[in-house]
Amino acid sequence: MTRPVKCLVWDLDDTLWRGVVLEGDRAAPFPEAVRTLRELDERGILHAVASRGDEATAVAHLDRLGLRDLFTVVRVGWGAKSASVRRVADLLNLGLDSFAFVDNDPVERAEVVAALPDVRAYTAEEVGSLPDLAEFRPVTRTAESARRRQMYQVEAGRRAAEQEHDGTAPEFLASLDLTMVVRRATAGDLARAHELTVRTHQLNTTGLTFDEVDLRGLSASPDHEVLVAELTDRFGPYGVIGLAVTERDATSTTMKLLLTSCRVASRGAGAALIEQVVRRSLAAGLLPMAEFVPTPVNRIMLVTLRFSGFEAERDDGDRVLLAHRGALVSRSPHIRVLTDAVH
Repeated sequence: MTRPVKCLVWDLDDTLWRGVVLEGDRAAPFPEAVRTLRELDERGILHAVASRGDEATAVAHLDRLGLRDLFTVVRVGWGAKSASVRRVADLLNLGLDSFAFVDNDPVERAEVVAALPDVRAYTAEEVGSLPDLAEFRPVTRTAESARRRQMYQVEAGRRAAEQEHDGTAPEFLASLDLTMVVRRATAGDLARAHELTVRTHQLNTTGLTFDEVDLRGLSASPDHEVLVAELTDRFGPYGVIGLAVTERDATSTTMKLLLTSCRVASRGAGAALIEQVVRRSLAAGLLPMAEFVPTPVNRIMLVTLRFSGFEAERDDGDRVLLAHRGALVSRSPHIRVLTDAVH
């Protein structure tokens, strides 16, 4: 399956616009580039800049063109563009295999691909056709897709507040007034839940993907429960950031899938969601269990499960079955959790 692009990183001169701004060119944007910017933005694909030149000059020109707000991160300078792309990935907390890079200069494209082989590179001539490519066509569009850029821009405000915070990391988390709502998925959640399964790789216990039909059937099944988690803080909503699918039998419930968005990796949301799944199982008099399927990037979820009290019962190499054997201890006391009743 084609890996979806989550962020397109742009060169500016002779790629987004015609000419070189630092040399005094008026540099009108290419119409096909603007169309691609707006179309991909509506699909929930983020945009960033990695370009050469003077950052203040470039940002001022983006402002004049009315395009600045379409970019979540702008990196303009004289260093290697691969370093700028890597920095963008760090700031957005996204894996490099979800990035694409567009530049008119073949040498710059080659430098980025050589340093970051997971990043896909495209020529400036291809800009107008990018929305037609499979990797730029999300399997589903949701209300959150259209708001994704704004959510990341709000996240920039959170990062700035964290940098200015005079205290420890736990104190900053406590200052956010985080609230998580964990509830059964409704019909209106299914598109977003499906989107999470295909977009989330690092914070995903098994890598399973479910389409809307699958999720609708699981939600209606008496032997399964589909939960979604929404998160908010004093800056605003993160939206639906978590999904858990459990299967029950006479003695236990088994997490077949649990994931949280990479956007909330540093908030402890994964541990908070796991805790609620465990609580629901124990309240029903059942043993909480979980499946884990290792991938090159999701080991952190195995660590999170173990810190949450799960111990390996069986390890088949490509799949680990864990059972909750420890005391139920909150690993995310800074998150206030609201939940619906256990059925």
